[in-house]
Amino acid sequence: MFFYETVESGQEYKISTESEFSPNVIAINPESGKNYFIEQYITMGVFVGGARLKLVSEEKGKKEISKLELAKAGSCSR
Repeated sequence: MFFYETVESGQEYKISTESEFSPNVIAINPESGKNYFIEQYITMGVFVGGARLKLVSEEKGKKEISKLELAKAGSCSR
């Protein structure tokens, strides 16, 4: 599953995920006309896995999401 969001260029955006280890944040300053892909992956810990984020190339991002479904918009509660 993947999420898609259209954003304005010329601003900084922070994408974050939180796991048992710590919050993880990636900041991007998108340029107009470009697509950005951020992959969330799990790392193994001693007792539990932890979530991490990384920016991937547009080529890899497009290839990976072609296999997935677009997530429905909603709201999360804490």
